[in-house]
Amino acid sequence: MFFSILLLAHLQAAIIPIILGIRSIDKFKHIINYKLIPLGFIFLGLASISEMIDHTNTSWIYVDHSSLFNWLFYSFLSLGLSCLSISVIKNKFIQTTNFCISLFSIISYSLFDKTIALLFQVIISIFLITNWQRVFKDWMFVLYPIFGIFFTTLFGTNLSISGDQFWHVLIGPSGTISVISFYLVLKRSDKKFT
Repeated sequence: MFFSILLLAHLQAAIIPIILGIRSIDKFKHIINYKLIPLGFIFLGLASISEMIDHTNTSWIYVDHSSLFNWLFYSFLSLGLSCLSISVIKNKFIQTTNFCISLFSIISYSLFDKTIALLFQVIISIFLITNWQRVFKDWMFVLYPIFGIFFTTLFGTNLSISGDQFWHVLIGPSGTISVISFYLVLKRSDKKFT
């Protein structure tokens, strides 16, 4: 029973962002780089798929380790957040900087370890929060840092410290709430800008 719940928690974290990505194709044309929005969502879904594949090597027990699919998880996460961040930016220098930070995150995982990659992802998240709040000024966007950063970090830390797989079940849905908040902010902005 627990495995079914864990699998469902991971499946929804993969399927929902991909569905939102497909639904975003050729939408939100009021956003400067709207073509990056579907890519952002799809990359987030691919991150979850990579994590699921990684879990097949650990019998679906969370293990804090480095592997090809764990690297893909962090790489797709970095690319997804960067695409969403860059989608609202006009300034080419800031776009390039954001993209380079994403590349540094991807490269640093294999050169050093995922701790360094996570530091770059924190910077990407700061860019994302700053850019989206500046453009959209939507209170709903606060769901991203609450669920996508605070709760997923809290649940992940509890999982790492305790080894209790209960925390593992909560991480995916928490991340999905943050992904849905991106989409809702975009939908609400569509009405504001038209």
